[in-house]
Amino acid sequence: MDFKLTRFAPTPSGFLHLGNLYSFLITKILAENTGAKILLRIDDLDRDRYRTEYVQDIFDTLDFMEIGYDHGPKTVEEFKKEWSQIHRMSIYLEALEKIRERKLVFACDCTRKKIQQMDSSGYYLGHCQVRNIPLERNETCWRMDTFDTDFIKVKTYSEGVKSYVLPEDSAFFIVRKKDKLPAYQLTSVLDDIHYSVDLIVRGNDLLGSTLDQQIVAKGLDLVSFQEATFHHHTLLKGPKNKKLSKSEGATSIQFLRKEGKKPADIYRILGEMIGAKETIQDFDSFKAILGA
Repeated sequence: MDFKLTRFAPTPSGFLHLGNLYSFLITKILAENTGAKILLRIDDLDRDRYRTEYVQDIFDTLDFMEIGYDHGPKTVEEFKKEWSQIHRMSIYLEALEKIRERKLVFACDCTRKKIQQMDSSGYYLGHCQVRNIPLERNETCWRMDTFDTDFIKVKTYSEGVKSYVLPEDSAFFIVRKKDKLPAYQLTSVLDDIHYSVDLIVRGNDLLGSTLDQQIVAKGLDLVSFQEATFHHHTLLKGPKNKKLSKSEGATSIQFLRKEGKKPADIYRILGEMIGAKETIQDFDSFKAILGA
C-alpha cells in the first residue's frame, strides 16, 4: 500500500514520554514502508494545559532522537505564527454550525461529579439528550447524539475494513466545550482533512476516538476521512502494566536527557519495555524487530 501523508500529532500538555516516542517510531516505520511523508501537527487548543515549554519539548525530543519529518513547523515561533490550531478556528466554527443545522448535537450542562453520581462507571449515558436545553445556553457543551449509531466501519492498515460497535465510554462525545471552543474529536478530523492525511497511526487506546471521529466525518459528509487508513498499535506499558501518560507522571524524554542518557540508551530502554530478545540501540534495530 502506498500513502501520501501520515502525521505526528502530539498535544503540548506535558513533556513527551517514552510512550509518545514509541508511537512516533511506529509512525516513522509505516511511513518508510509505504512511501508516506510525515507531517508534524501539534494539537494546541487545550489552552488550560498548553505551555510553550511543552511545544519546545516536542522539537527538542524529535531533534535529540534524530526523528525527521517532511512538513510542519521547525520552531516554536514558526508554530505560533503559521501552524497553531488557532489559525484554523474558522474551519472548526463552520463545521460546528453545520453540526447545529443538521441537528446532530444536544446541549449538556452536566459536571463530571454529576455524571459520576448518575452512573458509577463514570461514563456519560445521554442524560441531557431529552432535556431540550437550548444550544445557546451558557455553561453547556455540545454532545453528538450517538443513540442510533450503527456499526462503524474503519479501513485498517493490516486487516482491511473492520466494523465496530461504539463503546459506552465513547458515546455522546463532546464536539464543543463549555468554553465554546471546538473539542478534540472535531478538530482532529478537520485537521487531518485540511492537510490531506490518509494514514493515521495512533495507540489502540484511541480506537474509541477513531470511532467518534468517523461519526463526525459521516455527519459532515467528509468522505476523505472516512476513506483514510488507520493503524492502532499496541501500547508501551510502564510498571504494573499501566499505560504511560503525562498526567500519571510518566518518565519524560527530557528527564532521561538531563540524566545523561543518549539516544542509544533510550532505544535500549524501549527494547527492554517491549521485551525484545535482541538489544535495540538505534532506529534500524528498532525497525528490524518491530517491522510494523
